[in-house]
Amino acid sequence: MFSIFKRNSTEQLPSLHCDIHSHLLAGIDDGAKNWDDALAIILELKKCGITKLITTPHIMSDVYRNTPEIIHENLRMLKELLAEQKIEIEIEAAAEYYLDEHLYRQVLDKQRLLTFGNNYLLFETNFLSEPYFLKDFIFHASTQGYQLVLAHPERYGYMTLSKAEDLKNRGVLLQLNTISLNAFYSRPIQKMAQQLIDKEWINFLGSDCHNMLQAAELAKTMKQKYYQKALALPLLNRTL
Repeated sequence: MFSIFKRNSTEQLPSLHCDIHSHLLAGIDDGAKNWDDALAIILELKKCGITKLITTPHIMSDVYRNTPEIIHENLRMLKELLAEQKIEIEIEAAAEYYLDEHLYRQVLDKQRLLTFGNNYLLFETNFLSEPYFLKDFIFHASTQGYQLVLAHPERYGYMTLSKAEDLKNRGVLLQLNTISLNAFYSRPIQKMAQQLIDKEWINFLGSDCHNMLQAAELAKTMKQKYYQKALALPLLNRTL
């Protein structure tokens, strides 16, 4: 289940093989700026033991108006570049959907959305306040067969353990950003991440990697005690 790799000649660290959250399709969101950036980030992730990537560009109606066609075409170009450079890694694409009224309407209209694995739908919300239609969105998306995955719950200012428990009870899976465990974003976010691991509520780990800084931070985070504790959970990354 674990991949052992050498970061240097004196160090061995365990890792998950599959990363389910990243922004590696060049120029279509706030992730990799160009293909050189994308390839450099991927090489850094490979050093962290990643052998499969499910990259998830933003789909946000007012800012990143990506479509399945745009995403699949950019994935095709990235695969060609990886082959040209002889970089061996498995890569797929889904999306990180921003929960706004546009996405809610797409679900109500039963428009087909980009998923990965067992019909997993990765979504995020406003960082400051819970969307008033969150519970309705969960209900309607779930009844259509989507397995909802909330990206980085530890980062939301409105999130509490009781809210996280309610989401779990409604069938929402939780994806923790690995670098949250190294206080990359803030100490309060690190604390919430640790609490979610202590509760054993995390279903997926993801790098949410946008750039080389975050890719390098991932290697540092893999030394953290709570990263090792997270790896002991029955993470669904291992099923992909």
